[in-house]
Amino acid sequence: MIVILGICALGGYLLGSIPFGLVLCYLAGYGDIRKIGSGNIGATNVLRTGNKWLALLTVLLDAFKAGIAAYIAYKVTPQTPLDFAASTHSTTFNMLASLVAGTFGVLGHNFPVWLKFKGGKGVASAFGFILMTQWPLALIAFGVWLMMAFLFRYSSLAALTAAVSAPIFAYFLCPPVYAAFYTAIALLVIVRHHANIKRLIAGTESKITFKKK
Repeated sequence: MIVILGICALGGYLLGSIPFGLVLCYLAGYGDIRKIGSGNIGATNVLRTGNKWLALLTVLLDAFKAGIAAYIAYKVTPQTPLDFAASTHSTTFNMLASLVAGTFGVLGHNFPVWLKFKGGKGVASAFGFILMTQWPLALIAFGVWLMMAFLFRYSSLAALTAAVSAPIFAYFLCPPVYAAFYTAIALLVIVRHHANIKRLIAGTESKITFKKK
């Protein structure tokens, strides 16, 4: 089972490491997205080109890659029951494999081997991962993101709030194994947004805009 989990982790990482934002911007004629705005390859920075449809496609593809990694792992691994300390902590091996693959899919987006481990911040990938493994929780997190984005117009603040809310809600709504993986993802999102956090505190963070700069 350790070998199978390792394969799921590797497969999830490789799928997650595909830099769709970078590829799409090159194909659309915007050049290297890493030379625009924050230098990130994620959808928020793609939006700074002024092309909303390209940003939307980036979101969908970035979310799809971690989510599909989780889905494939869930389908191809056995449904062997697993127990963690007590019956209330039980899950199945294929669900554990799904959580591992999805988590490494998000890691792949953040640290892609093809770009010298300099990738995005994993927000869309994290959403797709949670959507595939616990869709009601993903909808709650998305609702939190929308509320914060419309109220304050800071994409980074909305992402941070949504990421932190996911494991909190998971603790009450899902088996503990989900909350553990979602907590790891939330911590990763926070770490990857360290520069944004500094700018938010300083009042210099860029707000969401649909105008081309």
